[in-house]
Amino acid sequence: MLFEDRANAAVTGLLDRLDQAGVPSDRQFPPHVTFAMASDIPAKTRAALRADLRVLSVPHLWLYTLSAFSSTENVLVLGAVVDTELLAVHSAVHDVLAGKVRNPSSYYLPGSWVPHCTLAHGMTETETAAGFQALFPVEPVEARVKQVAILDTVSREVDVLV
Repeated sequence: MLFEDRANAAVTGLLDRLDQAGVPSDRQFPPHVTFAMASDIPAKTRAALRADLRVLSVPHLWLYTLSAFSSTENVLVLGAVVDTELLAVHSAVHDVLAGKVRNPSSYYLPGSWVPHCTLAHGMTETETAAGFQALFPVEPVEARVKQVAILDTVSREVDVLV
């Protein structure tokens, strides 16, 4: 889910603050919230997803929880408020994708998903602490969804679905 200009500018401002603090921000793609991840989403599945998304009401997102995921690479995120509308859209996306994509990421499956906008990843513990210091406290960001797209992390292509 890609954001409209105002939310995009607010998140970009946070990324700029990270860069100024010496924490490498994540600018691989425009600010977004990922609903699913897989190594391959075939064209036929993309078409089915496009059709389903056209009839769904995609809710606004409220991003306000500064948090970190600690895994093989530390990740600094701005968490989204979870509500029934958001979970319904997430579930609908996964209903379309179920059994039709290659190597789905378990982090994004229903029941495991933590909706967030990634601010930085691959940080050391010192960079993670510096990132928190540079951003806290975070003003809430109302993120209106401008586009729903598939972001290809290999080719860097953005396939806009709606």
